[in-house]
Amino acid sequence: MNAGEGMTGTPRRLNLTYLVSHPIQYQAPLLRRIALEPDIHLTTLFGSNRSVLGYRDRGFGTDVKWDVPLLEGYEHTFLPVLRAATTATKITRPMNYGILSHLRGGSTTQRADVLWVHGYAGVNAMHGLLAAKALGIPTLIRTDSTLTDRPRSASTRIAKSVFFAGLRRLVSGALSTGERNTAYWQHHLGSGFPIFPMPYAVDNDFFAAQSRAAAATRAQLQQELGLDPARPVILFASKLQTRKLCIDLLNAYIQLSPDGIIEPHPYLLIVGDGEERAALETRAARTGWKSIRFLGFRNQSELPRFFDLCAVFVLPSRHEPWGLVVNEVMNASRAVIVSSDVGCQNDLVTDGVNGCVYPVGEVNALAASLRRVLATPETYNAMGQHSFERIQHFSLEDDIRGLRRALAALTGKISA
Repeated sequence: MNAGEGMTGTPRRLNLTYLVSHPIQYQAPLLRRIALEPDIHLTTLFGSNRSVLGYRDRGFGTDVKWDVPLLEGYEHTFLPVLRAATTATKITRPMNYGILSHLRGGSTTQRADVLWVHGYAGVNAMHGLLAAKALGIPTLIRTDSTLTDRPRSASTRIAKSVFFAGLRRLVSGALSTGERNTAYWQHHLGSGFPIFPMPYAVDNDFFAAQSRAAAATRAQLQQELGLDPARPVILFASKLQTRKLCIDLLNAYIQLSPDGIIEPHPYLLIVGDGEERAALETRAARTGWKSIRFLGFRNQSELPRFFDLCAVFVLPSRHEPWGLVVNEVMNASRAVIVSSDVGCQNDLVTDGVNGCVYPVGEVNALAASLRRVLATPETYNAMGQHSFERIQHFSLEDDIRGLRRALAALTGKISA
C-alpha cells in the first residue's frame, strides 16, 4: 500500500494551507494546478484583495487591474482584516486575524496537515508560522530571495542572523525556486536544512500557445507600430524603475549606431511605465531617432504579442530576485540577454547558447551582447529555439513534483 493510500486503496487528501499576502498573477496558474492533485486539498488564505479590485502600482506608476483570472480554479478565503494593504504590501500590511482558527479547523473545516507560507518578513507570515508551531503543524516557506542583494550594514547583518536563527525553529523545510535561492536558504538556515526544489515557473503551455497565436497577427502589429519587418526588434518589458536599469539598455542601444548619428538597424521597444519614463524619453529624444518606441504599460494578456515581435528580450536589472518575464518570453522561442544580477540567470540562461549574460551595470558589455545576439537572423533564431527547449524543463509539473516530495517528507501522508 502506498503512503498516500488508505485501507481501501483510495487516496487520502492531505490538507495543505497556503498563506500569502494577496492574489498574485504569476501564482494563480500554479494554485489551479495544485488543486487538480487528487490527494491534496489546497486552501489558500489571502490577507488582501487589492490585486483583484485594482490598485495603484508605484513601480509602474499607473493603476493596475490584471486581465488574467486570479481566483478561478482553487479554493480560497480572504482573511478578516486588521490593517489593509491598499497600495503595497509591507511588514505590517496586510495584517489579519483568523489564521489560527483556519489551521486548527472546526466543525466546517479540517485541520491543516501542512502550512505553506509565501515570504517571511510580514506580520501575517510570522503569525502563521507561530500558530502552526503551537499546533504542531509542519511548515514550508517559499520566496525568491537571493544573496545578490543590496549592501547591508553590519548591524543589519547581525539582526538578520538572529532572525534566521529563530526562523529555523519555526520552519520545517524551504521550497527552492532555483539555484541562487537554494544558496540563500543554505546560507541563512544551514547546509543541512531540508530544501526541496520547486522552481519558479510560469504556465508554459499558456504562454507558448499565446505566442503562437500572436504570430498570426504579427504583421498587423508591425503595421500599427510602423515597424519595418526586415529590421529586428530589441524588447524591454518591465517597470521603469531605477533598479531595472532600462537606461543601460538605452545607452547600449545608442552604441549600436555606426557613428552616433545614424540610427541603429534594430528597433528598441520599451514596454512598461514608471518613475524613470520621463528621463528615458528625454534621453531617447536627444538622439533624434524614430527607432526607439515607448509603448507604456501593457497588461498580462497583451505581452505575448510583443514577445512574438522581438528578436531578443533584455532584462538589465540590478537586484532582480528572479525575473519571471524571462520565463514567459522563452516560451515564445526568443533569445534573452540578462544582467548578472538577474536571479533566473543560473537556471535559465547560458551565455552564448540561448542568449547572453553580462556584468550588471556595464553598458559596453551589454552593447557587445546585443551585437553578438543580433549578428545574423540565424544566430538569434537558434538561440530562441534553445530558450524554448530549456524552459520546458522549468514547468508547473516540476513544481508539483517538488511540492509532493516536500509534503511526503514532512508528513508521509502522500507519495512523492
